[in-house]
Parts: sequence; C-alpha cells; structure tokens
Amino acid sequence: MERQTVITALDALAQETRLDIFRLLVQAGEPGLAAGAIGEQLNVPNATLSFHLQQLKHAGLVTTQRKGTTILHSANYMAMNGVIAYLTENCCQGAPTACAPSTTCCPQTPASSKPEHV
Repeated sequence: MERQTVITALDALAQETRLDIFRLLVQAGEPGLAAGAIGEQLNVPNATLSFHLQQLKHAGLVTTQRKGTTILHSANYMAMNGVIAYLTENCCQGAPTACAPSTTCCPQTPASSKPEHV
C-alpha cells in the first residue's frame, strides 16, 4: 500500500463520527448496513451521515452495493488490512509475533497502587 493511501485512510478515521461508523461497519461484517441503520445506531442525522460515508468511501475504507432499492455500506477489509500491514511492516526489529494483537486485555495497575522499585 502506498504511503499517501495510508495517510488518506488515517485522515478519514481521525474524526470521531467516521471512526464510529467504520467500527460499526467492521462489526457488521460483509453484508454491511443501510445508511438508515447506521444513523439509527449511532444517532447521526442523514445529511451528516451521508457526508461521513462519502469521506470513508473516498478514502477507500467503505464500499457500497445496491440491493434492490437499498444501498448497503460495508467496511473494505482489504484496505483496512493494508493500512495495518503498512503500519506494522517492519515491526519489532524482525520479531513480528511481538506485534500480534493480544486476545486478552492487558492487566492494568489500579490507580491507587504505586509501582514497586526493584
């Protein structure tokens, strides 16, 4: 993936509503969602939603497909994975397994406890 393509994708995701829309579409899977369903779930007005969907589509992160009279919006997983691959291409000095996403959440130190010094 080219650097400018990654920059465009990250720029599109660097906005709260667009990030929420994209995450919702990722969760929805390949079938995607109609704009009305997206708007309802995220409480986004139609005009605003249309603008944000267009920005995500322009960035290559969202695809559309007509099904009858409905237009379904889907996450472009190939583009998403391309961005992730670009960001992690030379990960961890040649030990890419160290960059693999964890399947469990990292343990967090309670705010009230102080770190111990060795």
